[in-house]
Amino acid sequence: MTKRPTQIDVARLAGVSRATVSYVLNRQTDGRVPISEATYERVTRAIAELGYEPDARAQALRSGNTHTIGVIIPDLRNPHFCEYATGIEQAARAAGYHMLLSSTALNADYGVGILEDLARRRIDGLILATSFILKAPAAQKTLARLRERSLPIVELSDQYDVDCIASDYREATREMIAYLLGLGHKRIGFISGVDGAPEAGDDRFEPFHDMLRAAGLLDPKLIMNCGPTIEDGYQAALELLRRADRPTAVLAINDLLAISVLRAAYDLGLRVPDDLSLAAFDDIPMARYLTPRLTTVSKDALWIGQEAFRLLHTRIQTPELPRQRVVGPAKLIIRESTGPAPT
Repeated sequence: MTKRPTQIDVARLAGVSRATVSYVLNRQTDGRVPISEATYERVTRAIAELGYEPDARAQALRSGNTHTIGVIIPDLRNPHFCEYATGIEQAARAAGYHMLLSSTALNADYGVGILEDLARRRIDGLILATSFILKAPAAQKTLARLRERSLPIVELSDQYDVDCIASDYREATREMIAYLLGLGHKRIGFISGVDGAPEAGDDRFEPFHDMLRAAGLLDPKLIMNCGPTIEDGYQAALELLRRADRPTAVLAINDLLAISVLRAAYDLGLRVPDDLSLAAFDDIPMARYLTPRLTTVSKDALWIGQEAFRLLHTRIQTPELPRQRVVGPAKLIIRESTGPAPT
């Protein structure tokens, strides 16, 4: 096996000290250590000739920084959460950071294990796009340990007194329900695809439940609970739409499941929006390309991801800052999938 070149090998070939090689590699001189342009070029030529690569782990130990962050999202199968991750990764890469991405698969126990694993790793910060796992006592203990270590944390909700982007769907859900009621819908169904993590959909289900109950229109038989996949949503939609007293409008907990409702309606011979209005949440990129285009609520997940990293990076650079809190508004987007209730 060929021996991996070391800084000593680079120094010997360049005719300089090992300290000089280290200064060049880490760009830490800041004028304090005089290194001529000729010396800099000799060191860089020697690095290239030997194929020397710095040991990232050793660098991290010396500097205390890994330039790596941890990110936990609820479910990789949902494009909405992938938009979060894309925004985070774009901003992190621009700042010279790498991202360790994990998904809870909407399983609270598994999510707690992921959090505990990340807590043992050398990372510079953590972004939690899935706060439901923190309700578990074990997760709260892990969070307390991380805060004792002063690990920068950004949460995509506003529950645990860390830096956060306070963004949820409550107000926009009330706007959505008022819009459907204004169209004359009195039988509104709800498909919730968060079995195993029901708290993940509270910001949509609770306003739906409370507003319809206040209007005297809440029918528990029109509420379907299912798993998070398109097939789960499809089977739930078939069961709901086959009822003799089926709803005239369906609110899906996310756009991914709305796609399955759209297919189930088509397979049952129902026209959207003439026979059935359909609305959802997240505004994933494909929502505007469906036939019909989907009425939905947007939180601009890409921007939220970018902003989450900005908050984290600011905390990494300036640990003594007061708590940072940014509000990310949600916006109702009315498209072609909703219309007046059928007579």
